[in-house]
This record gives sequence, structure tokens and C-alpha cells, in this order.
Amino acid sequence: MKFEIKDSFVGQVHVILADEENLIPDSVNQIADGLSEKLKALADKSRFRAKAGQVLEYTPIGDGDPAKLLIIGAGKLGDDRARSLEEFGGYAVKNTLTSGFTSVSVVGTGSADDARILLGARLAAYRFDKYMTKLSDDQKPSLESVTLVTSDVTATREAFEPLDAAAAGTEMARDLMNEPPNVLYPESYAGRIKEMESIGLKVTILGEKELEELGMLSLLGVGQGSVKESKVAMMEWNGGGDEAPLALVGKGVCFDSGGISIKPGPNMQDMKGDMGGSAAVVGAMKTLALRKAKANVVGLVGLVENMPDGNASRPGDIVKTMSGQTVENQNTDAEGRLVLCDVLWYAQETYKPKAIVDLATLTGAIIVSLGHENAGLFSNDDDLASQLTNAGLEEGETVWRLPLSPKYDKLLKSQFADMKNIGGPAAGSITAAQFLKRFIKDGVAWAHIDIAGVAWKSGDKSPIDPSWASGFGPRLLDRLVKDNFEAK
Repeated sequence: MKFEIKDSFVGQVHVILADEENLIPDSVNQIADGLSEKLKALADKSRFRAKAGQVLEYTPIGDGDPAKLLIIGAGKLGDDRARSLEEFGGYAVKNTLTSGFTSVSVVGTGSADDARILLGARLAAYRFDKYMTKLSDDQKPSLESVTLVTSDVTATREAFEPLDAAAAGTEMARDLMNEPPNVLYPESYAGRIKEMESIGLKVTILGEKELEELGMLSLLGVGQGSVKESKVAMMEWNGGGDEAPLALVGKGVCFDSGGISIKPGPNMQDMKGDMGGSAAVVGAMKTLALRKAKANVVGLVGLVENMPDGNASRPGDIVKTMSGQTVENQNTDAEGRLVLCDVLWYAQETYKPKAIVDLATLTGAIIVSLGHENAGLFSNDDDLASQLTNAGLEEGETVWRLPLSPKYDKLLKSQFADMKNIGGPAAGSITAAQFLKRFIKDGVAWAHIDIAGVAWKSGDKSPIDPSWASGFGPRLLDRLVKDNFEAK
């Protein structure tokens, strides 16, 4: 689909933003003289109050008029202006995507902030239906172009360029998560990452032989029950001179059956999304490369399948991690931390990063704590935690900080190894983070983001989040880099 910015109306459908302070904007008079008064009367009769997503529909009848006019509410713009504008763009697409019309013009507030409208429109237009062979014509998208109309085309285009890159990263994260596990597995996933060299990333893929030589026996233990070979992929973006990089680390369990500690059957199909942390990292690296970020960032993802098999890791097995520490595997369904601990250690040994952020669909306990509205944030560094919190608020990918404390370490004590991989029923998300913290070297700023509650969800969702996979993470990480790690 084409997304453009112009200074005049084009297209078959015109969509105009209304807010609770301005129910019928005067801009409608550009379509027909005196139209605003007609629409104000119609709004009163139809109880249109410009609530977020509320639609007032009008069919003009003059020569040269659009086929349809939609006034769509954006609520109170002052509450969270960026999100309101994005969702308005999302509603504009939601109401026209399969309407039979092919083009739509959207009018917003008239400022460069309206670039957020086009971002919302692009995110709302996302579809993952390539495996559907029997869609009827009225189920297929008809919309081919969305044009944002503004008086300041140059400033709005400049504002949209980085947002467009962020949308591309989000779309990639969604695509990766939505793929079925027979299509996306460690080797094929690594192949998709390798293709990103075409946009300027340096990509290195490690196979099982190299991982064994490095001592990543914890990661390899997770994947030993699968016929699919485990991989680790590194993506380097060097846009910041000689500065030490920021390291982004993602959990990439391409399918998580639970292993020998097998999960219940209902909803196990969702475990194709247990690589959501890696998808966030891959999407973020795509965004940084597309917008040519002036920063050094390395993305590392551990790619495995956790399957039950005669060769699978057993509860009670003890594995040696790359750090030299040993772990008693008491539950093979607590596998993500066993992948991350080796990749975190490798990142520090190889890249000497100034800070590390890892993302993972790590625990169901985080959903109990925070539901589906916030990701869980854990950090050993107050500044990094604040930077991530602020970045999340800016981009609508919000995080909520939870505690770390040595008092939780007793829950990880093992009779037979340096630690066990589960801490019991209490404080499950905290003990998982506490486990990962043992693999962070002294003096390294680190944050762990548990995205199990926000990587996918069903039910009531924002119009800019139309698919099963949300694509959470690339916008958060891109904003973190832009505001705190990029040369000004």
C-alpha cells in the first residue's frame, strides 16, 4: 500500500479528524461551501461527540465531490496526542480497508504532528493472510493508497521518515511472530536475518558446532530434543564511530512445547510466538538500519526449538553455562532463561557493551501481575530503567518496573548446582529476572523486559494493532536509542 503526504485532497474517500473540542472542523468547507453547518446538524441528530473511533458518515452529491466523507473522532487530543493521532489514522484505515474504495485522503490537525496519523494508518493496514486461499472479494483489502493532506508537506515528510522506519520494524516483528512454526524455525529464521545484510547490517550466524566450542551448553540443552539445529544470530549496526555499543538480546524459542515438562494442549499453538523477544530485536535492528541511526547497536538472538524427544533435556539435568556457572534444570518449560543466559554472557564477552537490554516472552506470571497493558521491566540501573520507561511512554509501548533484590535469591538455591532454573510458585517473573541477573557482569547496565503479556493478545485492541502478533518492541527500542544512545 502507498502512504503519501500532499497539500490537497485526492482519492475517493475523504476522512477528517474531529475532536471533542471541535466536532466539525471548518476544513470540510473545502469539499463544499456551507458543508460544516449541514454536518453540525447531522452530528447533533446522530449524537456524534467525536469520541475516539466514533464515525459520522456523509455522502456528498455535488460534481467532483468525494464518493464518501467520514468524520472520525479522536477523543481528547490533549490526553495523549501522539496515540490519539495514531489511532485516528488507524480508524481511517479500519473503516475503508475492505470497503471497495481504493484511495483515501486524511486531514488531521494541520501540523507536522500529523505524521503520526500516517504511522497509525500504516500499522492498521497490516495483514497476515498469505496462507488463506478462500477469502471472498469483500474480505480482501481494496484500499491501495492513503494520502495525508497537510499545508506543510516538507515538515510532515521529515517527521514521517523515522516513523516509517519504525513501522517497517514493527511489521517485520509481526511477520516473524505470525509465521507458523513449520515455516519459521531456527535455520529458516537465521536465513531471514541474514537477508538483512541488504540494508546495511553486518550479520553473523553461529551453528551448533560453534556454540558448543564457545561453551553455550545451556542454550544447546534447550534445543537438543528438536531435529532443528539451534542457532545464534548477531546483527551489527555501526553508525556511532568508536563508541561501545548498546546490546539488544532476544529470546528466540521458535516453538515451545515445554519439552519433557510439556505444556497443556489447549492454546499450545500460541507458543509459535515464544520468539517474540527475538522478533522485537530483529525489528528494532531493521528500523535502526533503515533510518541510519547514528549509534552503535548490536542485536543478538538465541534461536531454538523446545521439543519433547528421547534426546530432550530432562528435569534434574545439570548444564554448564558459557559463564561457567551450573544450572539444575528442574522444569524444562522454564527454558527461555537457559537460552538468554548464554547469549547475555556472549554479548558481554564479545562486544563489551555500554548497556544491555534483553526482551523475552519469559513468564506467564507477568500476565498475572500486569495483564496485557504493560511489559514488565527489571533493571540493575536506575538511569536505564528511566530511559526505557520514558521511551515506552513516548511510543505507546509501555513498561512497568518491578523489583530485584538479593532476598529473592534463596528461591533459586539448588542442592546440586550453583542454581536451579525455577524459583517456585511465588514471584515467578522476579525470580526469572533474578536468574538472568547472575549472568550480568559487575558494572554493566542491564534491563530485562518480560513481554509475555504484550507480545500477542486477543479481544479488544487498538485499531493500529490488527493482528494476533502485536509487534511490541521495535518502537520502544528505537526510541531508547534515539533519545539516549545516538550522537546528536
